[in-house]
Amino acid sequence: MPQIVVENVTKAFRVAERTPGVLGALVGVVHRCYRTVQALDGVSFSLDAGELVGYIGPNGAGKSTTVKVLSGILVPDSGHVSVLGRVPWRQRVEHVRHIGVVFGQRTQLWWDLPVIESFDLLRDIYRLPQQAYVQARDELIALMGLEPVLDTPVRQLSLGQRMRCDLAASLLHAPPILFLDEPTIGLDAVSKLAVRDFVLRLNRERGVTVILTTHDMDDIEALCSRVIVINRGAILLDGTLADLRAQVSHDRCLIIDLADENGEVHDVDATVFRRDGRRVYLRFDPERVPAAALIGRLAERHAIRDLYVENPPIEEIIAQIYTEESR
Repeated sequence: MPQIVVENVTKAFRVAERTPGVLGALVGVVHRCYRTVQALDGVSFSLDAGELVGYIGPNGAGKSTTVKVLSGILVPDSGHVSVLGRVPWRQRVEHVRHIGVVFGQRTQLWWDLPVIESFDLLRDIYRLPQQAYVQARDELIALMGLEPVLDTPVRQLSLGQRMRCDLAASLLHAPPILFLDEPTIGLDAVSKLAVRDFVLRLNRERGVTVILTTHDMDDIEALCSRVIVINRGAILLDGTLADLRAQVSHDRCLIIDLADENGEVHDVDATVFRRDGRRVYLRFDPERVPAAALIGRLAERHAIRDLYVENPPIEEIIAQIYTEESR
């Protein structure tokens, strides 16, 4: 039985509109105009225990709205949602005992308190037994390398430090489900790698179900076995990264370094789309010409110093899907 079930969920918001300028402000006082924004439009999907799913889409696609509905923060206009057999907004107190939520642009820690005191307050909020709390806290502190910042007020932490503390805070009560809404936004490379490694270990070693929303496609490629693409409040695709690529193109990229900087590459059932000195970039369809055959033909005609085959960058695939959907 799935841990999370979302069926035909809709959610719309009324947004006030105003004409720019002083006159527009005065008119708005007398007669305010509104428009309706359809944040979710018949969204449906389900997740089994232990899945790590990337939930991606452009700004305003409905990602955060979905997470807020699943967390019990928002009530949808229609549809059915079940998380661990509970309706999030109807059984919210019991529901939040079994989920962890991290919003990349907000914190659940107390701004002026040291990190360790925020953890202690969360122990009281979740009514955790002291022994279980201390064990979970110490393990998370060690895993996330938080020892140097425990006595630092949250407002003095760097973004990367705060994000690692927020991740630890969301897991003190050992929830089986974790919602991560842009957890690596604004982080430097070292902090991103630390967060990715932690999330991956959490999923593989503890079996925690994770929904990850992000604009960083490196996060998706490094972590997610399944991807759900949403745009304009509707699901466009639900499958693996391979399914996502196949939706747009089967092409792959062959990159070769020629011994001769002036060597020309042609008539090999591939398209040269870029060249940097000796390095040549070719696009080819592996269903039409296998990579081994293409490499063999190139090796017969050219002295090759190095080569490798790669899939198109996932950013290009996602951008193309968004562009086609917007037409």
